[in-house]
Parts: sequence; C-alpha cells; structure tokens
Amino acid sequence: MRALLAVVTPGPYAAAVCLAAVTITGFCVAARRHPGRWAFVAARVLGLLLLADAVSWITGLALGPSFSPRTDLPLALCNMAILVAAGACWWRIPLLVELTYFWGLAGTLQAVITPDLNVGFPHAVFFEYLGGHLGIVAAALYLIVGLRLTPRHGAVLRIFAVTVAYTGLVGIVDYAANANYMFLRRPPSNWTLLKLLGPWPWYILSTAAVALVLFTLLYMPFVHRSRGRIPAQSSASGAPRP
Repeated sequence: MRALLAVVTPGPYAAAVCLAAVTITGFCVAARRHPGRWAFVAARVLGLLLLADAVSWITGLALGPSFSPRTDLPLALCNMAILVAAGACWWRIPLLVELTYFWGLAGTLQAVITPDLNVGFPHAVFFEYLGGHLGIVAAALYLIVGLRLTPRHGAVLRIFAVTVAYTGLVGIVDYAANANYMFLRRPPSNWTLLKLLGPWPWYILSTAAVALVLFTLLYMPFVHRSRGRIPAQSSASGAPRP
C-alpha cells in the first residue's frame, strides 16, 4: 500500500508521472493534428531513450557488487517490454507495436500505479525505473493514438499466446536458478495488485484471466478497423511506402 501512496501523494514520483502524462498527451495531440516527418522522428527519439534506459538498467545490474542470477537478470515482463517498445518506436513492426500497446497498458501501467521501487529521488535507479516504465506507456499511447497504428485482427489471442510463451520461458529460468522472476514461485513482498488475485499459485491463473480480459478491452476500440495491417513501413514523411 505504501507503493500506491507514493503515486497519490505529492513528491518527485507523482510529479514525474503527472509531467509524463501531460507531455505524452501533448505529443499525441500534435501528431494527430500535424502529422509529418517530425512525428516519426519523435518516435525514433523515444525508442533511443528507451534503449538507453534499458542498457543503463542492465549494465547497472551486471556490474553491481551483489549481482546474482537469482534476482538481477532482466527477465521481468517490463524488462522485455522496454526493448520491444524501443524496437516498435524505431521500426513500427506490427507485432512489436501490438506487444507495446497491450503489454504497456495492461501490464506496465500497473507497475507505474503500484511501483516496486525501494529507492527514492535522486537515486539513479529511481530515474531508470521512471524512464523505463513511463517510457513504455508513452510509446504505447504515442504509436496507437499519435501515429494511428491499429492492432491487427486477432491481436488479442496473438499477444496472449506470446505472453504465455514468455511466462513459460521465465518459469523455466525460475526453476533452474531457484529464482522468482515475475513472481511465479512465490508472491511479492511489497503490496501489488497481485495481492487482490488470490494466493500463490492461483494468482498466476487469475493474472492470465485478467490479462486476457484487459487485452480484449484494449482491442475493442479497433474491432471494426483492424482488418488491415499496421502501416509499419510508413516513411518518415508520413506517407505509406508502395
């Protein structure tokens, strides 16, 4: 619950979240009203910022004095999502855009609301956590709302299958390393929304069901517009390539 209070009470974290919300709203509105080369350049800049944040985070873990494969491998879904979002912003590949949208708004947004953050401002990890998680959400909104990229038909089941497959891979690593990435082997020590989904291991099934529902809800605005494909190969000028 203290993590939730970090968001709803005044402080550097809440201020950063509010600033990010205003900034991404402004960019989305500007991209829709004034599309052009600048909008695609902005997406690539965001992708580079996300990549830089991921490299900084991973390097800090790898070079840390207490590095352990049980706790410090970049296997959390948000760790993968930041790399996916960076690729989506740079290349706008349909699958990467869909993953960024569904993972960002159904998963990473929860990590923004209830942060698993044990350090405060101005610790480097504080900025890395903020930059990564807010950046993923920003990328999801900018690609879909700002650049008008539409999830394709069947996106819900496709992204759900990828998510289950990735979770299974992380589960194998957890078993081999006696780790607890994605909280697959035991519940988190801090308060998160997982606490509302039942005890271990049932909250894993509950989380999967909630994810499927959230994916479906996120897809609903595009039901009648997703028969085509995401124009991932649009040129920097905003005109689709032949």
